[in-house]
Amino acid sequence: MRTPAYVADVGAIRKNLERAADIKKRAGCKMLLATKAFAFPALFPMMREYLDGTTASGLYEAQMGADHFGKEIHVYAPAYTDAELEGLAKLTDHIYFNSPSQLDRFLPRIKDKKIGIRINPEFSVSTVGGDLYNPCAPCSRFGTRKDELDALPWEHIHTLHAHVLCESRTHVGTVGLLDTLDTNFGQYVKRVKAVNLGGGHFFNDAGFDIEPMITRIKAFREKYGVEVVLEPGGTLVYNAGYLVTSVIDIHKNGDTKIAILDSSVSCHMPDVIETNFEFTPDIAGATRDLNNKTYPHHYLMGGKTCMTGDFIPTAYGFKAPLKTGDKIIFTDQMQYSFVKDTTFNGTPLPDMAILHEDGRYEVVQTFGYADFLRRVGG
Repeated sequence: MRTPAYVADVGAIRKNLERAADIKKRAGCKMLLATKAFAFPALFPMMREYLDGTTASGLYEAQMGADHFGKEIHVYAPAYTDAELEGLAKLTDHIYFNSPSQLDRFLPRIKDKKIGIRINPEFSVSTVGGDLYNPCAPCSRFGTRKDELDALPWEHIHTLHAHVLCESRTHVGTVGLLDTLDTNFGQYVKRVKAVNLGGGHFFNDAGFDIEPMITRIKAFREKYGVEVVLEPGGTLVYNAGYLVTSVIDIHKNGDTKIAILDSSVSCHMPDVIETNFEFTPDIAGATRDLNNKTYPHHYLMGGKTCMTGDFIPTAYGFKAPLKTGDKIIFTDQMQYSFVKDTTFNGTPLPDMAILHEDGRYEVVQTFGYADFLRRVGG
Protein backbone atom coordinates (compact mmCIF):
# COMPACT_ATOMS: atom_id res chain seq x y z
CA MET A 1 0.00 0.00 0.00
CA ARG A 2 1.02 3.58 -0.61
CA THR A 3 1.78 5.67 2.47
CA PRO A 4 0.92 7.80 4.25
CA ALA A 5 -2.76 6.83 4.41
CA TYR A 6 -5.67 7.33 6.76
CA VAL A 7 -7.45 3.98 6.91
CA ALA A 8 -11.01 3.67 8.24
CA ASP A 9 -11.73 0.25 9.77
CA VAL A 10 -15.35 -0.44 8.76
CA GLY A 11 -15.84 -3.35 11.13
CA ALA A 12 -14.69 -1.34 14.15
CA ILE A 13 -16.80 1.66 13.17
CA ARG A 14 -19.87 -0.54 12.77
CA LYS A 15 -19.33 -1.95 16.27
CA ASN A 16 -19.24 1.62 17.65
CA LEU A 17 -22.38 2.52 15.72
CA GLU A 18 -24.22 -0.52 17.08
CA ARG A 19 -23.57 0.67 20.62
CA ALA A 20 -24.80 4.14 19.66
CA ALA A 21 -27.95 2.63 18.17
CA ASP A 22 -28.55 0.63 21.35
CA ILE A 23 -28.35 3.79 23.46
CA LYS A 24 -30.58 5.65 21.01
CA LYS A 25 -33.26 2.97 21.10
CA ARG A 26 -33.29 2.32 24.83
CA ALA A 27 -33.00 5.96 25.93
CA GLY A 28 -35.45 7.17 23.29
CA CYS A 29 -33.12 9.92 22.12
CA LYS A 30 -31.85 11.13 18.76
CA MET A 31 -28.25 10.63 17.70
CA LEU A 32 -26.43 12.86 15.20
CA LEU A 33 -22.93 12.55 13.71
CA ALA A 34 -20.79 15.58 14.55
CA THR A 35 -19.01 16.05 11.24
CA LYS A 36 -16.46 18.39 12.82
CA ALA A 37 -14.88 15.21 14.25
CA PHE A 38 -15.36 12.85 11.32
CA ALA A 39 -16.25 13.82 7.77
CA PHE A 40 -15.79 10.86 5.42
CA PRO A 41 -18.68 10.81 2.93
CA ALA A 42 -17.73 7.37 1.60
CA LEU A 43 -18.88 5.91 4.93
CA PHE A 44 -22.00 8.02 5.35
CA PRO A 45 -24.32 5.44 3.73
CA MET A 46 -23.38 2.93 6.44
CA MET A 47 -23.60 5.50 9.25
CA ARG A 48 -27.00 6.64 8.01
CA GLU A 49 -28.39 3.21 8.93
CA TYR A 50 -27.72 3.89 12.61
CA LEU A 51 -28.01 7.67 13.09
CA ASP A 52 -30.66 10.36 12.68
CA GLY A 53 -28.56 12.85 10.74
CA THR A 54 -25.58 15.17 11.10
CA THR A 55 -24.63 18.29 12.98
CA ALA A 56 -22.52 20.95 11.31
CA SER A 57 -20.34 23.82 12.45
CA GLY A 58 -20.94 25.92 9.37
CA LEU A 59 -22.22 26.10 5.82
CA TYR A 60 -19.81 23.67 4.16
CA GLU A 61 -20.38 20.89 6.67
CA ALA A 62 -24.13 21.42 6.41
CA GLN A 63 -23.93 21.22 2.61
CA MET A 64 -21.91 18.01 2.90
CA GLY A 65 -24.54 16.56 5.22
CA ALA A 66 -27.29 17.48 2.78
CA ASP A 67 -25.44 16.10 -0.23
CA HIS A 68 -24.03 12.88 1.24
CA PHE A 69 -25.84 11.92 4.47
CA GLY A 70 -29.40 13.19 4.34
CA LYS A 71 -31.87 12.94 7.19
CA GLU A 72 -31.76 15.79 9.71
CA ILE A 73 -29.11 18.51 9.54
CA HIS A 74 -28.45 20.61 12.63
CA VAL A 75 -26.01 23.52 12.69
CA TYR A 76 -24.34 25.60 15.38
CA ALA A 77 -21.61 28.24 15.14
CA PRO A 78 -20.41 30.95 17.54
CA ALA A 79 -21.63 33.47 14.98
CA TYR A 80 -22.99 33.54 11.43
CA THR A 81 -22.43 35.92 8.58
CA ASP A 82 -25.40 37.11 6.52
CA ALA A 83 -24.34 35.00 3.53
CA GLU A 84 -23.78 31.92 5.66
CA LEU A 85 -27.16 32.19 7.37
CA GLU A 86 -28.88 32.63 4.00
CA GLY A 87 -27.26 29.43 2.73
CA LEU A 88 -28.01 27.48 5.91
CA ALA A 89 -31.67 28.48 5.81
CA LYS A 90 -31.95 26.61 2.51
CA LEU A 91 -30.32 23.43 3.88
CA THR A 92 -31.61 22.85 7.38
CA ASP A 93 -34.58 23.37 9.69
CA HIS A 94 -32.43 23.20 12.87
CA ILE A 95 -30.30 26.31 13.48
CA TYR A 96 -28.72 27.01 16.87
CA PHE A 97 -27.60 30.46 17.95
CA ASN A 98 -24.84 31.29 20.38
CA SER A 99 -25.91 34.65 21.76
CA PRO A 100 -28.91 36.93 22.24
CA SER A 101 -27.46 39.38 19.73
CA GLN A 102 -27.18 36.76 16.96
CA LEU A 103 -30.67 35.51 17.73
CA ASP A 104 -32.07 39.04 17.64
CA ARG A 105 -30.28 39.79 14.37
CA PHE A 106 -31.41 36.73 12.42
CA LEU A 107 -34.69 35.67 13.99
CA PRO A 108 -36.90 37.78 11.67
CA ARG A 109 -35.50 35.89 8.66
CA ILE A 110 -35.99 32.32 9.92
CA LYS A 111 -39.03 32.22 12.18
CA ASP A 112 -40.20 29.13 10.27
CA LYS A 113 -37.13 27.14 11.41
CA LYS A 114 -36.54 25.09 14.54
CA ILE A 115 -34.42 27.60 16.39
CA GLY A 116 -32.07 26.73 19.22
CA ILE A 117 -30.07 28.71 21.75
CA ARG A 118 -26.81 27.44 23.17
CA ILE A 119 -26.32 28.04 26.86
CA ASN A 120 -23.26 28.02 29.09
CA PRO A 121 -24.35 26.05 32.17
CA GLU A 122 -20.89 26.48 33.72
CA PHE A 123 -20.50 22.73 34.09
CA SER A 124 -18.05 20.56 32.20
CA VAL A 125 -16.25 17.25 32.34
CA SER A 126 -13.21 16.81 30.12
CA THR A 127 -10.54 14.12 30.19
CA VAL A 128 -8.17 15.58 27.62
CA GLY A 129 -6.75 18.98 26.76
CA GLY A 130 -7.84 20.87 29.87
CA ASP A 131 -9.30 24.27 29.04
CA LEU A 132 -8.16 23.91 25.42
CA TYR A 133 -11.25 21.78 24.76
CA ASN A 134 -13.47 22.88 27.66
CA PRO A 135 -16.55 24.70 26.29
CA CYS A 136 -17.21 26.23 29.73
CA ALA A 137 -13.66 27.41 30.39
CA PRO A 138 -13.18 30.94 31.80
CA CYS A 139 -13.82 33.55 29.10
CA SER A 140 -15.41 30.91 26.86
CA ARG A 141 -17.08 32.34 23.75
CA PHE A 142 -19.59 29.49 23.67
CA GLY A 143 -23.14 29.87 24.89
CA THR A 144 -25.40 32.30 26.70
CA ARG A 145 -25.08 32.57 30.46
CA LYS A 146 -28.05 32.11 32.76
CA ASP A 147 -28.38 35.80 33.66
CA GLU A 148 -29.26 36.61 30.03
CA LEU A 149 -31.83 33.88 29.43
CA ASP A 150 -34.96 35.56 30.79
CA ALA A 151 -34.87 38.22 28.09
CA LEU A 152 -34.88 35.72 25.20
CA PRO A 153 -37.94 35.28 22.93
CA TRP A 154 -38.79 31.80 24.19
CA GLU A 155 -41.95 31.62 22.10
CA HIS A 156 -39.65 31.22 19.06
CA ILE A 157 -37.07 28.86 20.62
CA HIS A 158 -37.48 25.15 19.90
CA THR A 159 -34.27 23.70 21.36
CA LEU A 160 -32.05 24.32 24.36
CA HIS A 161 -28.49 23.43 23.41
CA ALA A 162 -25.86 22.57 26.04
CA HIS A 163 -22.61 21.16 24.68
CA VAL A 164 -20.19 21.07 27.60
CA LEU A 165 -18.28 17.76 27.41
CA CYS A 166 -15.09 16.60 25.72
CA GLU A 167 -14.08 12.94 25.74
CA SER A 168 -16.08 12.34 28.92
CA ARG A 169 -15.10 8.70 29.33
CA THR A 170 -17.60 7.74 32.04
CA HIS A 171 -21.33 8.26 32.46
CA VAL A 172 -20.61 10.94 35.10
CA GLY A 173 -20.37 13.70 32.49
CA THR A 174 -23.69 12.98 30.78
CA VAL A 175 -25.53 12.38 34.05
CA GLY A 176 -23.97 15.47 35.60
CA LEU A 177 -25.02 17.63 32.68
CA LEU A 178 -28.61 16.44 32.91
CA ASP A 179 -28.58 16.98 36.68
CA THR A 180 -27.30 20.53 36.14
CA LEU A 181 -29.99 21.29 33.56
CA ASP A 182 -32.64 19.79 35.81
CA THR A 183 -31.56 21.69 38.91
CA ASN A 184 -30.50 25.06 37.49
CA PHE A 185 -32.29 25.40 34.14
CA GLY A 186 -35.54 23.51 34.57
CA GLN A 187 -37.64 26.65 34.08
CA TYR A 188 -36.14 27.04 30.59
CA VAL A 189 -36.34 23.35 29.70
CA LYS A 190 -40.09 23.62 30.29
CA ARG A 191 -40.30 26.27 27.55
CA VAL A 192 -38.73 24.21 24.75
CA LYS A 193 -39.56 21.09 22.80
CA ALA A 194 -36.05 19.63 22.62
CA VAL A 195 -32.78 19.61 24.55
CA ASN A 196 -29.52 19.02 22.67
CA LEU A 197 -26.76 17.66 24.93
CA GLY A 198 -24.02 18.18 22.34
CA GLY A 199 -21.10 15.81 22.00
CA GLY A 200 -18.27 14.55 24.19
CA HIS A 201 -20.26 11.57 25.54
CA PHE A 202 -17.46 9.03 24.97
CA PHE A 203 -19.68 5.99 25.35
CA ASN A 204 -17.50 3.67 23.28
CA ASP A 205 -14.70 3.86 25.83
CA ALA A 206 -14.31 0.66 27.85
CA GLY A 207 -14.81 2.58 31.10
CA PHE A 208 -18.17 4.09 30.12
CA ASP A 209 -21.19 2.44 31.74
CA ILE A 210 -24.11 3.24 29.45
CA GLU A 211 -26.82 2.06 31.86
CA PRO A 212 -26.86 5.15 34.16
CA MET A 213 -26.74 7.35 31.06
CA ILE A 214 -29.76 5.64 29.52
CA THR A 215 -31.70 5.74 32.79
CA ARG A 216 -31.01 9.45 33.31
CA ILE A 217 -31.95 10.44 29.74
CA LYS A 218 -35.23 8.53 30.01
CA ALA A 219 -36.09 10.17 33.35
CA PHE A 220 -35.27 13.63 31.98
CA ARG A 221 -37.40 13.08 28.89
CA GLU A 222 -40.33 11.85 30.92
CA LYS A 223 -40.15 14.70 33.45
CA TYR A 224 -40.09 17.50 30.89
CA GLY A 225 -41.74 15.93 27.86
CA VAL A 226 -38.88 16.98 25.61
CA GLU A 227 -36.93 15.33 22.84
CA VAL A 228 -33.29 14.68 23.77
CA VAL A 229 -30.56 14.91 21.11
CA LEU A 230 -26.93 13.77 21.34
CA GLU A 231 -24.20 14.81 18.89
CA PRO A 232 -21.36 12.26 19.22
CA GLY A 233 -18.36 12.57 16.96
CA GLY A 234 -15.08 11.05 18.05
CA THR A 235 -16.64 8.18 20.00
CA LEU A 236 -18.35 6.87 16.85
CA VAL A 237 -14.95 6.24 15.27
CA TYR A 238 -12.97 5.64 18.46
CA ASN A 239 -10.19 3.08 17.95
CA ALA A 240 -11.59 2.46 14.48
CA GLY A 241 -8.91 3.62 12.10
CA TYR A 242 -5.24 4.23 11.49
CA LEU A 243 -2.61 6.52 10.06
CA VAL A 244 -0.25 4.19 8.21
CA THR A 245 3.19 5.66 7.51
CA SER A 246 6.58 4.40 6.37
CA VAL A 247 10.03 4.84 7.86
CA ILE A 248 12.18 6.77 5.40
CA ASP A 249 15.30 7.14 7.56
CA ILE A 250 16.74 6.31 10.97
CA HIS A 251 18.45 9.33 12.50
CA LYS A 252 20.77 9.15 15.49
CA ASN A 253 21.36 11.95 17.97
CA GLY A 254 23.80 10.54 20.50
CA ASP A 255 22.11 7.54 22.07
CA THR A 256 18.68 8.60 20.79
CA LYS A 257 17.31 6.94 17.68
CA ILE A 258 14.61 8.75 15.70
CA ALA A 259 12.52 7.13 12.98
CA ILE A 260 11.84 9.75 10.30
CA LEU A 261 8.46 9.05 8.71
CA ASP A 262 6.90 9.94 5.38
CA SER A 263 4.13 11.68 7.33
CA SER A 264 4.04 14.49 9.87
CA VAL A 265 2.84 14.74 13.46
CA SER A 266 2.14 18.45 12.98
CA CYS A 267 0.33 18.08 9.64
CA HIS A 268 -1.43 14.74 10.05
CA MET A 269 -1.98 14.25 13.81
CA PRO A 270 -2.48 17.86 14.95
CA ASP A 271 -4.20 17.01 18.25
CA VAL A 272 -0.98 15.40 19.47
CA ILE A 273 0.82 18.75 19.45
CA GLU A 274 -2.27 20.82 20.33
CA THR A 275 -2.66 18.90 23.60
CA ASN A 276 1.07 19.22 24.36
CA PHE A 277 1.38 15.45 23.82
CA GLU A 278 -1.29 14.63 26.40
CA PHE A 279 -2.85 12.69 23.55
CA THR A 280 -0.14 10.35 22.27
CA PRO A 281 -1.28 7.60 19.91
CA ASP A 282 -0.32 3.98 20.25
CA ILE A 283 1.52 2.14 17.50
CA ALA A 284 0.39 -1.34 16.47
CA GLY A 285 3.03 -3.90 17.44
CA ALA A 286 4.91 -1.48 19.70
CA THR A 287 4.76 -0.33 23.31
CA ARG A 288 5.34 2.84 25.29
CA ASP A 289 6.45 0.77 28.28
CA LEU A 290 10.20 1.08 27.83
CA ASN A 291 10.83 -1.32 30.71
CA ASN A 292 9.26 -4.14 28.72
CA LYS A 293 12.22 -6.30 27.76
CA THR A 294 10.27 -7.92 24.92
CA TYR A 295 10.49 -4.56 23.11
CA PRO A 296 14.14 -3.56 23.56
CA HIS A 297 14.54 -1.29 20.52
CA HIS A 298 13.48 2.26 21.33
CA TYR A 299 12.73 5.08 18.88
CA LEU A 300 11.19 8.52 18.81
CA MET A 301 8.82 9.18 15.89
CA GLY A 302 9.77 12.19 13.75
CA GLY A 303 7.83 13.93 10.99
CA LYS A 304 9.27 14.98 7.64
CA THR A 305 8.72 18.74 7.95
CA CYS A 306 11.32 21.30 8.97
CA MET A 307 9.47 22.25 12.17
CA THR A 308 11.63 21.35 15.16
CA GLY A 309 8.66 20.17 17.19
CA ASP A 310 7.32 17.86 14.50
CA PHE A 311 7.95 14.67 16.47
CA ILE A 312 6.55 12.63 19.34
CA PRO A 313 8.90 13.01 22.32
CA THR A 314 7.67 9.79 23.97
CA ALA A 315 9.73 6.84 22.80
CA TYR A 316 8.20 3.59 21.55
CA GLY A 317 9.64 0.14 22.05
CA PHE A 318 9.80 -2.40 19.18
CA LYS A 319 10.70 -6.08 19.16
CA ALA A 320 13.16 -5.69 16.28
CA PRO A 321 15.23 -2.77 14.99
CA LEU A 322 13.39 -0.47 12.60
CA LYS A 323 14.67 -0.04 9.07
CA THR A 324 13.81 2.07 6.06
CA GLY A 325 10.57 0.90 4.46
CA ASP A 326 8.98 -0.45 7.66
CA LYS A 327 5.33 0.46 8.16
CA ILE A 328 4.32 2.34 11.30
CA ILE A 329 0.61 2.11 12.12
CA PHE A 330 -0.71 4.78 14.50
CA THR A 331 -4.04 3.72 16.01
CA ASP A 332 -7.20 5.73 16.77
CA GLN A 333 -6.65 8.16 13.89
CA MET A 334 -10.17 8.68 12.56
CA GLN A 335 -11.32 11.34 15.03
CA TYR A 336 -10.11 14.94 14.52
CA SER A 337 -7.21 13.92 12.26
CA PHE A 338 -7.83 14.32 8.53
CA VAL A 339 -10.51 16.97 9.19
CA LYS A 340 -7.71 19.18 10.58
CA ASP A 341 -4.66 18.18 8.53
CA THR A 342 -2.50 20.63 6.56
CA THR A 343 0.03 20.74 3.73
CA PHE A 344 2.64 22.74 5.67
CA ASN A 345 6.04 22.55 3.97
CA GLY A 346 4.32 21.13 0.90
CA THR A 347 3.82 17.89 2.81
CA PRO A 348 1.46 15.67 0.78
CA LEU A 349 -1.89 14.81 2.31
CA PRO A 350 -2.35 11.11 3.14
CA ASP A 351 -4.58 8.91 1.03
CA MET A 352 -8.12 8.36 2.30
CA ALA A 353 -8.76 4.63 2.43
CA ILE A 354 -11.18 2.03 3.78
CA LEU A 355 -10.46 -1.38 5.30
CA HIS A 356 -13.65 -3.29 4.50
CA GLU A 357 -15.11 -5.98 6.73
CA ASP A 358 -14.04 -8.67 4.25
CA GLY A 359 -10.41 -7.49 4.47
CA ARG A 360 -10.46 -5.61 1.18
CA TYR A 361 -8.40 -2.39 1.10
CA GLU A 362 -9.89 0.45 -0.96
CA VAL A 363 -8.30 3.83 -1.64
CA VAL A 364 -11.12 6.36 -1.88
CA GLN A 365 -9.16 9.55 -2.48
CA THR A 366 -5.60 10.53 -3.28
CA PHE A 367 -4.05 13.99 -3.21
CA GLY A 368 -1.25 15.55 -5.19
CA TYR A 369 0.55 18.74 -6.12
CA ALA A 370 -2.62 20.34 -7.53
CA ASP A 371 -4.32 20.02 -4.15
CA PHE A 372 -1.37 21.69 -2.42
CA LEU A 373 -1.28 24.47 -5.02
CA ARG A 374 -4.99 25.24 -4.63
CA ARG A 375 -4.54 25.60 -0.88
CA VAL A 376 -1.86 28.25 -1.34
CA GLY A 377 -3.68 30.21 -4.02
CA GLY A 378 -2.09 28.70 -7.12
